[in-house]
Amino acid sequence: MTFLPQEIIRKKRNHQTLTKEEISFFIKGVTDGSIVDAQTAALTMAIFLNGFSKEETAALTLNMRDSGDVLDWSEVNGPIVDKHSSGGVGDKVSLMLAPMIAACGGFVPMISGRGLGHTGGTLDKFDSIPGYQTAPSNELFRKTVKEVGCAIIGQTGNLAPADKKIYAIRDVCGTVESVELITASILSKKLAAGLDCLVMDLKCGNGAFMDSLENARKLAHSIVDVANAAGTKTSAILTDMNQVLGRNVGNALEVLEAVNYLKGIDVDPRLHQVTIALCAELLVSAELAENKAQAEAKLQKALDSGQALEIFARMVSALGGPKDFCDSPNKYLPHAALVKPVFAEKSGWVTNMQTRNIGLSVIGLKGGRITPEQKLDYATGYTEFCQIGEYVDENKPLAVIHAQDENSWQQAADELKRNISISEQKPTENPVIMEHIS
Repeated sequence: MTFLPQEIIRKKRNHQTLTKEEISFFIKGVTDGSIVDAQTAALTMAIFLNGFSKEETAALTLNMRDSGDVLDWSEVNGPIVDKHSSGGVGDKVSLMLAPMIAACGGFVPMISGRGLGHTGGTLDKFDSIPGYQTAPSNELFRKTVKEVGCAIIGQTGNLAPADKKIYAIRDVCGTVESVELITASILSKKLAAGLDCLVMDLKCGNGAFMDSLENARKLAHSIVDVANAAGTKTSAILTDMNQVLGRNVGNALEVLEAVNYLKGIDVDPRLHQVTIALCAELLVSAELAENKAQAEAKLQKALDSGQALEIFARMVSALGGPKDFCDSPNKYLPHAALVKPVFAEKSGWVTNMQTRNIGLSVIGLKGGRITPEQKLDYATGYTEFCQIGEYVDENKPLAVIHAQDENSWQQAADELKRNISISEQKPTENPVIMEHIS
């Protein structure tokens, strides 16, 4: 049977259900280039507006997975596990989770993405480390996972190539926040990685793609249902994204916070709680711990002993980064020309922040993308970021801004003042762990 891309687009535009064959045809065309970017953009917009059924979403996911290689880890003696976040501001959990899980006996072949919309991308963070290969050969990827225990990379070689194309198009044509497209994008990469177990960190709040608990639950159930049906044991934790996660925002600055976390330096309590919860979920799911308490004890030992830090350092070195990176990260990470604090216009308690706008302000500092080809400034962003429930005054800043010039600094300062609310009343703090879905 002959299919036409425009007829498939028209069908979904008109709220009709696509067949498995039509979805397979379209994804093959995306992969081999016979379907052009404009047609891909049109179909993603039709899906965004009109939705996909569970069957359509499953077909899209599996066809995107099968657009390239599917890894086989049968020679590795241990569970193959991973975690994925739906995206937030200041979310650097993956950087700590991978070596922590590896220190506890798991193997983590983490295939990550770049910044999407207002959220930072794990690959962009690692690109700030000189020499680190986010696109190694499959041979180096496999060798690193097998010998070190974890590797965090991008979609190298021929892993889910259809998703790589669609991902870039979604970012610049306003179709990011679609449950079905997010499900297929995440799971095509994760299922191609040959996982035994997966935990999803579904962000919920004004800094997440899913701003309501209802939408976050919908995405969680979509991912959990499709992944489990495909044979990967999957659960989800809903976490709060109504404020910046951790203290640093921006690519190199988040790498620095992750290294400090693994060293036990200036550990932010909310960041620690999310990281431990996701790690413990994976350890129990992969039967590397009998229960949550045992999992948490193993994870704390991996941190206190320095084993997780050592594994992170070995991963960086194995993938081309400096051998002594963790000893002297500031020696290698890029630095902004202008680093100075911004203070609130009045003293008081931090009660609210428009987290999405704060994420967008990093784009203004050239630390995020407007177009897929844009080169990033890895040095810019924020450190010492305030948290809801903290008191700010003339000594305690909203954040320290890392910018390349005075105009960029001033623009970022104005954005933070506009998007962080200060009150005379101390607010009630919301829990960072909201729900668990299995």
